[in-house]
Amino acid sequence: MKHSMHLLLLSFFITLSLSFSLSLYAGSIETYTFKTAEQEALYKGLIKELRCLVCQNQDIGDSNAKLAQDLRRQTYEMISKGSSREDVITYMVERYGDFVLYRPPFKMKTLLLWVGPPLFLFLSLLFLFKFLRNRPKTAEIELDKKQRESIRALLK
Repeated sequence: MKHSMHLLLLSFFITLSLSFSLSLYAGSIETYTFKTAEQEALYKGLIKELRCLVCQNQDIGDSNAKLAQDLRRQTYEMISKGSSREDVITYMVERYGDFVLYRPPFKMKTLLLWVGPPLFLFLSLLFLFKFLRNRPKTAEIELDKKQRESIRALLK
């Protein structure tokens, strides 16, 4: 009886602490209201297209970083005031550079981003091909009858 009462109290405190922590998390969810469905679609598209500058390869829609929250708020405010997709992207690029975009434009500053991965893959395959082609061939060794018997004796 005493053991079951302890388990009941423990489960109560675990449930209480989980519900408290979930309520704290739920309090940080952002909700924005839009005048039109087009504005909402534009907002959702932009927050998936803009990269969080703090996080590792996350868009601002998926990030919980403070900067990502600020960028989402700024995007919402600009869209609410009637800014277009291009206006928001231009603002973000002017302020944070091309790194804020998941697909930066092809220009001299971003040339390495576009050409680097295929070039690295090509050079890696070329190196692998040359390495495999130039490695020494292993020759088959002919053993006479005496050597074969010696090996068989060692293997037994």
